[in-house]
Amino acid sequence: MPETKNSPAPVAPSKVPKTERGRRTLRALLNAAAEEFGEKGFHDAAISQITARAGVATGSFYVYFDSKEAIFQALVRDLSGQVKDFVAPRIAAAPDQLAAERAGQLAYLEFVRQHKEIYRIIDESEFVDPAAYREHYTQSATRIAARLQAAAERGEISDGNAEVRAWALMGMNVFLGLRFGVWGDEAPEDVVAEASRLLSEGLARRENEA
Repeated sequence: MPETKNSPAPVAPSKVPKTERGRRTLRALLNAAAEEFGEKGFHDAAISQITARAGVATGSFYVYFDSKEAIFQALVRDLSGQVKDFVAPRIAAAPDQLAAERAGQLAYLEFVRQHKEIYRIIDESEFVDPAAYREHYTQSATRIAARLQAAAERGEISDGNAEVRAWALMGMNVFLGLRFGVWGDEAPEDVVAEASRLLSEGLARRENEA
């Protein structure tokens, strides 16, 4: 996985690495944890296997994390940050809000195809760390709502309840990612084109349709 550059560090402030070598070690541990938890789930994953995958000594693990639960919690936040950092530039570069939502959906599908383990990890966090699970979705919804509200104020989209719309849009993206990112390999552009048509035109029948 790439390094998350823009999001806050997923570890406690006292454990944030101060050297480039430390940052590389932390990244290696988080990447290895994603593989281990993604393949085995939380309960069957082992710290010894995470460090082996990362190519670091077991003692190095405890420089950054106190337990398996701690690295799992950090991983959920790290994955959330990676999604945001991957999608946000595509959204920012779009000329208007509908184009931004299309770009965001496409970027999310691309991310999911590269990191399919995210679904197992995030789903399992509901039971391992409910606070991180809720944070993952509420922070995403807050970001979406803010950009929808701003777009409505600019006159790019219709007025409406930004929070309700944000959760509905996020639900669409999550399940499109599951079906067409994890379970299927259909052309993401075609998937996004249909989803975008739903966003821009809705489900109502148009007058020129039979």
